[in-house]
Amino acid sequence: MLSLKPNLIVMLTHKDHTVSNAKEIFLQCKDSKAEYWGFKEVGLPKEEMIELFGLMKEANKKTVLEIVCYTEKESLEGIQTAIDCNCDYVMGTIFTDKINDLCKKHNLLYMPFVGEITGRPSILNGEIDDMLKEAQSYIDKGVYGIDLLGYRYTKDAFLLNKTLASKLDAPLCIAGSIDSYKRLDEIKEISPWAFTIGGAFFENKFNGSFKEQIDKVCNYIND
Repeated sequence: MLSLKPNLIVMLTHKDHTVSNAKEIFLQCKDSKAEYWGFKEVGLPKEEMIELFGLMKEANKKTVLEIVCYTEKESLEGIQTAIDCNCDYVMGTIFTDKINDLCKKHNLLYMPFVGEITGRPSILNGEIDDMLKEAQSYIDKGVYGIDLLGYRYTKDAFLLNKTLASKLDAPLCIAGSIDSYKRLDEIKEISPWAFTIGGAFFENKFNGSFKEQIDKVCNYIND
C-alpha cells in the first residue's frame, strides 16, 4: 500500500531507548511539521509515558509505541503498556496470534517486526523472500501493517525495502538508521507508508535544532 508521501514518525529515542528528556523535546517541537510521534517501551517510567502520550494527543499528534522485544512474554508486557498509554499504533514485537488478538481487542493498529532480529540496537538478518512471505502471512491475519528494520539489514537494505514496499498491500514503516539525505532519497523512491527517525536527530545528522531538523526532513520528503 503506497502513500503519495511517506510519513515521518519522530521517535524520541536514541540507541533504541527513550531519552530521559523526551517530554521537554516534544514540547519544544510540538509545532513542527511532524504529525506522527513516538518512542520505545523502555527508558521512561510508565507514568511519564502515559503523560507524554497524553500531551501528544492534546497537540493532535498520532502516537506510536515501538516495542523491541523478542519473546511473547516481553512483547505482551509491551502491548499492555501501549494499552495503558492509549497510543494509536504499536510497532515491533515478535508476532504471535495471542499478541495480535490482544491488539485487535483494544483497537491498537499493530505493525509487527519481520525477519531474524537480535540485539539492541537491533540487527536484522534473513532472506528477502522469507521476510516477504512472513509479512504477508501477518497481513492475512489482520495486522495493520509491518515494521521493517530495513537499514539495520546485514545485506542489501535498499533491495529489501523496495521489495516489501512494492509487493505488500498494507502500510510499511521503514524503521531505524535513516541518517542521511541519501537514505531520504531512497525513502522517497520506494514510498513506504512511513519511516522513523530518532537517533539521527539527536546526533544532528540533518544540521539544526531538533525542530529545525524535523522540518527539514518533512520539507525534503514533501518536495
